[in-house]
Amino acid sequence: MGYFFEKIILNVLFSIIMPSKLFKRNLSQLYLTLVPILTIVFGLGIGYVSYKIYLPIWLVNVVLMIIAMWVLGAFVIKTNDVEKKHIAACALFFIIPTMLSSMFAGLGAPPYESPKLWVASANEQLTRYYFLLAMGLLIAFGYAILREKLKNTPGNFYALLGFIAIQIAIPIYLIDMSFWGFYLTKLYRIMAASAIEKTPEWVLPLRNQFFYINMMVAALVYIATTAFVLSLKKAGWFKPAACHIYIGISLVFFLFDVLPPTLPEPFGTLNFVVSIPAVPFMLPYFIGVNLLRKVGNGPSV
Repeated sequence: MGYFFEKIILNVLFSIIMPSKLFKRNLSQLYLTLVPILTIVFGLGIGYVSYKIYLPIWLVNVVLMIIAMWVLGAFVIKTNDVEKKHIAACALFFIIPTMLSSMFAGLGAPPYESPKLWVASANEQLTRYYFLLAMGLLIAFGYAILREKLKNTPGNFYALLGFIAIQIAIPIYLIDMSFWGFYLTKLYRIMAASAIEKTPEWVLPLRNQFFYINMMVAALVYIATTAFVLSLKKAGWFKPAACHIYIGISLVFFLFDVLPPTLPEPFGTLNFVVSIPAVPFMLPYFIGVNLLRKVGNGPSV
């Protein structure tokens, strides 16, 4: 009897000290799920903080995300299963953009209305837009791989539609980010050097135009996400309930994105939030997390 109780106690202690593989994978998925949500909450709620604070926190988060990705499914890269490796690569292309944008939790929103503040933080703003450019390219690579993997499935048609939307969106997105990151920085530096505090009137229509370009890109990404999720549903890769959630969120965000920004609150704020580049990229991020979970679950994809 004593041996029996001793064995139970040892098993309990072992389960506490050495959590099961399933527990670690669930914990990894939970952590990855919370990252983009907390990034938006802190980025919009707290705003800018010193790089001495946000940079170490961001680096710790990057390490934790890498560990979580590995535990959840990225470990299949070590196997000889080429199909799983391709799906894992697709998932990583979707997840890494949010890993980069998680730094924005400390940067806050760009100070568009203050040339002085923009110039004072010019290096950080340039880093922000270098990251955003890289994010767009990574998302494009991820969708290209996913399109290829879905080509010979019942979801081929929807994957094709989604990929066409992404092919249109990403080049426009790169031009859009180049304007905000590089053109605007150069303009504000000229203004600061010339002691000009008020933005020239001719810049305002141009800046307004790029706000609308931002909305167009976000709308195309939401359309692409909806199409790819329909493809994943047809292919039987994701459960119908999960697909319906993705589709519902994509369509609601699309609706808020295409609403005129001049509408009264809270519609104006919602229009602004859903068109922030990192927000449309959240949906492929969650697709990537689920793809990692899928390749780590069973013997085949």
